Amino acid sequence: MIDEKCKVIEHRELGSGYRFISFDAPKIAEGAIPGQFVHVRVPALEPSALRRPFSIFNAEEGRLELLYKTIGRGTAALNAVKPGDVVSVLGPLGHGFPLKCNGAALLVGGGFGVAPLYFLARRLLAVGVKPCLFVGGRTKDDLLALDRFEKLGVEVHAATNDGSFGTKGLVTDPLDDELIRIKTAGEKFELFACGPDPMLKAVALRATGTKSKGWISMDRHMVCGVGACYACIQKTVRGNSRCCIEGPVFAAEDLVW
Repeated sequence: MIDEKCKVIEHRELGSGYRFISFDAPKIAEGAIPGQFVHVRVPALEPSALRRPFSIFNAEEGRLELLYKTIGRGTAALNAVKPGDVVSVLGPLGHGFPLKCNGAALLVGGGFGVAPLYFLARRLLAVGVKPCLFVGGRTKDDLLALDRFEKLGVEVHAATNDGSFGTKGLVTDPLDDELIRIKTAGEKFELFACGPDPMLKAVALRATGTKSKGWISMDRHMVCGVGACYACIQKTVRGNSRCCIEGPVFAAEDLVW
């Protein structure tokens, strides 16, 4: 865990409240694992304000990249940060995804929950595993970074609630089609997911129901980010676990819904 003073390289709007920001963060980027997160001190907030947690979208050649959505006071204030500004970033934090896979690697994301899956896709490809992405959103504006995945050569299956892009319905619809194909072929697979809780529960149940491995990134309110405040509790078969330390990535069979 490093508290690094990071210069902003790029900061731009993606539309519909989503934004992309990248930092020169060689120390954090070097040790980052897909599924981990960072805690950002937002300069525009008062000194006593808490840091804000963000999943790592990518870490490469000393560059740290984040995707986020403007939701509350902290992210709204972060919008004002400009290239050249220096920001305090604490990380990498938490327990990430495993970087091995027994069978097909099926990545499932919802909204900006797709963020850690891009980093994961890159690392899986680096060890010879070609992942397949299933991504969902309310509309096509909620489907993020698809061009980045496609440039990696990742096969993308999209679903939107309103049918404005890809399959009309839930992301589990094209996922279920693929699971049927895999089952028919007698192949193995593992699931890697990040997104809203209903989607995560659905993916976890598909993993446990088929006795396959599932890796679920839980989104909880991480106040301190280092396990001290116990604000990000997730129920597991071993009792209450802290998402910022024992997670945010948990094995599907360990979660209690």
